[in-house]
Amino acid sequence: MQRAALPADVVMDLPRITMIGQLHIYIENHRGLLVFSDNELRLSLKQGQLLIKGQNFVLKTMLPEEILLEGKIDEVTFVNEKK
Repeated sequence: MQRAALPADVVMDLPRITMIGQLHIYIENHRGLLVFSDNELRLSLKQGQLLIKGQNFVLKTMLPEEILLEGKIDEVTFVNEKK
């Protein structure tokens, strides 16, 4: 019997991040919005946080586990929590 291969992001509960240039970022499988301003977005992840810095940010879509952010994206950083 062959096991169905599931994507790593599903099996490991990781965020899926899709970025188009510096103008658009779509994040799935996050754990909640921590900070939002016109130049910073911080999301909670299963392990740590995702920090996005830039300019003129606009939240185009916000669902319980999905966010679509537009603006000029300068930096995307994973911030790991040490426990």
